[in-house]
Parts: sequence; structure tokens; C-alpha cells
Amino acid sequence: MTQQASIAALNERVAAVNDVLNATSVLTWDSRTMMPPGGAETRGYQIATLTRLARDLLLSSETEAALDAAEQAVAGLAEDAPERRIVAQTRHAFEHHRRVPASLIQERAALRTVAQSAWIEARAKSDFSIFAPHLSRTVELSRAYADCIGWSEHPYDAMVSIYEPGETASSLKRLFATLRSGMQPILDAARSRPAPRSDFLFRDFSEEGQKAFGLRMAEKLGYDLSRGRLDTTVHPFEVSFTRNDVRITTRYNRNYLPASLFGTAHETGHGLYEQGVDPAYTRTTLATDLVGLYAVGGTSFGAHESQSRLWENHIVRSRAFWQLHFPELQRHFPDQLGDVTAEEFYRAVTRVEPGFIRVEADELTYDFHIMLRVDIECALMDGSLKVADLPAAWNAAIKRDLDLVVPDDARGVLQDVHWSTGYIGSFPTYTIGNVMAAQIMETLRREDTSLDAAIAAGDYAGLADALRSKVWQHGRRFMRDELLQRETGRGLDPAPYLAYLDAKYAR
Repeated sequence: MTQQASIAALNERVAAVNDVLNATSVLTWDSRTMMPPGGAETRGYQIATLTRLARDLLLSSETEAALDAAEQAVAGLAEDAPERRIVAQTRHAFEHHRRVPASLIQERAALRTVAQSAWIEARAKSDFSIFAPHLSRTVELSRAYADCIGWSEHPYDAMVSIYEPGETASSLKRLFATLRSGMQPILDAARSRPAPRSDFLFRDFSEEGQKAFGLRMAEKLGYDLSRGRLDTTVHPFEVSFTRNDVRITTRYNRNYLPASLFGTAHETGHGLYEQGVDPAYTRTTLATDLVGLYAVGGTSFGAHESQSRLWENHIVRSRAFWQLHFPELQRHFPDQLGDVTAEEFYRAVTRVEPGFIRVEADELTYDFHIMLRVDIECALMDGSLKVADLPAAWNAAIKRDLDLVVPDDARGVLQDVHWSTGYIGSFPTYTIGNVMAAQIMETLRREDTSLDAAIAAGDYAGLADALRSKVWQHGRRFMRDELLQRETGRGLDPAPYLAYLDAKYAR
């Protein structure tokens, strides 16, 4: 069999896996946007069955034979050739899943939908006890999964490797120590200044007007609505069913405008990444997380977050953006914003005001939310923290880091969807994304001195083209640090992020 035929045979096997995983994602999208509450239990079984079928297809004798043949066929190619990467990543996933029993995969998948339904009810009633049994089982299954994968220093290492290969509890501890020491004086300086006016953010903003402006904003940034759509959900997310159908969601608070504005911008960044993957990688390993059994083109969760946080914070949460686009927002809400200037609006949406809700946190305190969650996840995984004690531990951490007293479970331990979906180990990727976004933007500005002028004029095509060339098109071909090395000359470096925060908030 020729090299081309061998790769084609392997791609055909992986394409079937990708198809099943995309069908799973459709069911997941529906469960978070359209499904009636009564469908949770049976939907869990449906998703579990499809997840098991995807794993069975990956581990089939036919896939193994195609993989063996492809390994021999690509042996002479460059190590970073797409074909070599397809084979290597498929082999890694194949061996990964051989170590994990199918029953464990299926139980974790089934638990997600049921646990998420319980989380939605618990959050609505602000009652952690409703969700606690499901979280306890999630932690138990995560420990079992970590043991199957294998770990040496900490069980959390195995879970982080699913979402951000190369990171460990130890490496995260070092990164967070650097960030905490660098961010604290910036936070102190920002909080020492008088708070800007922000009363107008809490007026009555219609959902229709918020959605209309959000869609216009997404389109201006480059989101292709012929291959996407915007829907409403409890907790915003993006999901792709190949690059040709990439959907984003947001939530609307009639009495707090920034929630949808920046939630939509954030998910648009995710959507741009998925829509920008090389079409040649569609339905291949380079657009499929075969380890996590998830159809996605982004190379890691952290790399994905770098794109959402880049567009949300460096572009939409910038003075230049609102100097240009605030008049349009006023046209959508003339009564609510008629007495506000663009500068007042910018200062309001960049005010530093520690709060309880992570997704509504200001840019400067956001990472404190992430770091306390990672501390908690590590403690849950090694058993030093019991699920029953989680609310008290959470509330103590919020008091320590942000000097706030948590009023209830809904604004505390129940605010995030992640644990209900089994995503233990994914939280650090948000801060990694923040660090990576600043590092990328620093390099792009150095390479193109006209970039800021184009952005100020509302021309985002140049930025999108650069990111498509340097990040999006590669799909999962390169690891996160490979992308950074190729484009910035070094691995993950918190210095540009701290410099960015200092310039924006301390000076």
C-alpha cells in the first residue's frame, strides 16, 4: 500500500470517530440550549452510548491495522509533517484508551448530563446539597480515570494532561506564584483609585437589543454566520460540528449589560478559531481530540482560551473598540445610554471591582478566581478536601483572595458548569489562555506596527488573518508550546501578560 493510501485508510477510520463525536456534540448543544428538563436522564444514556461507540471505533482491529500500516508509511517524513502528526496523535490516543475500561468511559459520559441537570436545579435553588452527590461521583470517577492514565507526583497531573498536555500540578503552582506576586501590586494600585461611574450598566436592557448588537459585534470580528449561529444558554459555550458549523451561545441579564457583551465576544473568539482550521483537516485527527473524545480543532484548551480572551479583552474590552462602536450600542439603547460617553462606558467596563462571579469578573481579578478553583480541584483529587466541605473551602478562598463574603451557593460554589460536565482539570486553561493571548499580541504588534491603527479603525481582518496563519489553520498539528515557539520564539511566558495588565490597570 502506498503512503497516500495508508494515510487515507487511517483518515477514513478517524473520520468515522469524528462523525460520532460530532453527533455527540449536537446532542450536548441541544441539552444546553433546547432540551426540556425531563430529557436529562435519557439524553445522558444517548451521549454515553455514542461516546462508547466512538471509543470502540478508535480501538477496533481495523483502526489498529490502519494505524500500523500508516506508521510504516510515514516513517520517512519530517517529524512535524501533518501526516506524521496524524499518526503519532492517533497512536497516543489509541494507547491511552486501551488503558481505560469502556465501562468507565461510558459511566463518565452518562453522568455528565444527569449531573448537569442537577447542577442547573441546584444553582436555581442555591442549594449545593442537590448537586453534591453527583460531584462526589464525578470526583471518584476522575480519580479512577487518573489511575488508569497513570501519574507519579499528583493525580491532578493526569486530568490536566487531557486538556493541557505538558502541565502538572507542580508547573501550575510555579506559574500561579509568579502571577500572584506580579498581579497583587497592580490590583492594589487599581483599587486605590476612585471607582468610575457604572450605574448605567445596571439599567433595563432588552434581550432583543443585546442579541442584535452581539451578533453585529461577532460579525465585525469575523465570525461567519453562514457557518454559525448564536443561541441562549445558562452558561455560555462554543461548540463546533466541523469548521462548517460552529455555534456560540451567551446569556442575557436584562439588568447587567456586560454579561452578554463580553460573553458573546469571548465565545466569538472560540468560534473564530474553529472556523479558521485548515479545511484539509476536517474529519481527521488534526481536528479531533481523540484522547478527550471531543471533536475540536483547537490544539489545547489553553490555546483555545487564548483566542477567546484575546478577542474579549485585548480587542472588545479596549478603549479603541468603544470609542468606535459605542455610538452603535447607543442606537440600540438610546434611553439607557443616552447620558453616557464612550470614555465613561470604557471606564465602567474596565473598572476593577472584585465580585463573586468568575464569568463577570473584571479582567484583573479574573485569574484569582481561576487559581482558587485549581487549588480546590487539586485538593479534591488527592482527597485532602471532601465534597461536603467544598462550600466552606470556597467561601474561605474568596475571602482570602478578594476580601468578599459569599452570600449563597449560587454566587459561590455552584456558579460554574465545569464540574457538572466532568471537566476536572480544565480550569487552569483559562489563565494559561490569558498568558498566551498577551504573549501572542506582543509579538503581533512587534511584527506589524500598523496593527493598532487598523484595530482602532475597526479593521479586524488583519488581526484575524495573522491569527489564522499563526494559530487557527494548524488545528491540532502543533502542541501549545510548539505554536508559541514558532510564533514568539519561546514557550509560555507570563511576563507579557503582567506587562499588559500593569499598563492597563496600574498606570
